[in-house]
Amino acid sequence: MSDKVLLQKDGRIGRIILNRPEVLNAIDGDIPALIALRVDEANADPDIHVIVLSGAGRAFCAGYDLTYYASSFEGAGHELTQEMPWDPMQDYAFMHRNTQLFMSLWHSHKPVIAKVHGYAAAGGSDIALCCDMIVMADDAEIGYMPARVWGCPTTAMWTYRLGPEQAKRMLFTGDRIAGSEAQSIGLVLKSVPAASLDEEVDTLAHRIAGVPVNQLMMQKMVINQAIEAMGLLNTQKMATLFDGITRHSPEGINFKSRSEEKGWKETVRERDAGTFDWTHNRPINPNS
Repeated sequence: MSDKVLLQKDGRIGRIILNRPEVLNAIDGDIPALIALRVDEANADPDIHVIVLSGAGRAFCAGYDLTYYASSFEGAGHELTQEMPWDPMQDYAFMHRNTQLFMSLWHSHKPVIAKVHGYAAAGGSDIALCCDMIVMADDAEIGYMPARVWGCPTTAMWTYRLGPEQAKRMLFTGDRIAGSEAQSIGLVLKSVPAASLDEEVDTLAHRIAGVPVNQLMMQKMVINQAIEAMGLLNTQKMATLFDGITRHSPEGINFKSRSEEKGWKETVRERDAGTFDWTHNRPINPNS
């Protein structure tokens, strides 16, 4: 289990690596707690000044492993969609736990840089947006597609990173955008050609690593406090409750049923393309 998230020490840099490359580092039941564990280990090491979070293989993180959750937790209280009548507090407790574990990146005493290649999609975008800075490859993509149906981003970071109008654009459409556009709207610190991503992140990490740990910790605390004073914790509580509602609304139940009929891949394709009417549970007629 522990090899699903690695911590490698490189001088003053701690490298946390999501390590499920066979499924594009999709989130299973172990990943959130392992991220928090690796953050704690890096924070406990006095030689580490800065953390770089990345993904092994072809992507940073493609979101929740829907196949895993559909098959592994029936009757265990961890279903992403419960049988009706559903218990919203059971759902909230499960998703709140994951959200707080992702937020270990935000609360880390040491700065965290997300190095994004491939995809930071759905729950993967939650992870990236909890980091202090994001550097993306130009051809990488980030977005929260379940905003279209069956999801609400529980870390609720979009507004705080983008402001209300751009956040609404991303969550009203569920679009994935490339690194170059993410930089242009201020979602990420920088976007660079894929071939330059490692060098760009390492240059930034080494620059930060030259600052004393206590200085870095104080600067981060001041900036994070400004965000938290805007109501981040309350926003996350609402978002986590709404996430459960989206999976148990009539549209959410129709999405789940459709996935059981057509498979996750095809159902997600219909959702992201906007070709299915989830309210009336039928394909959208392009002529209507």
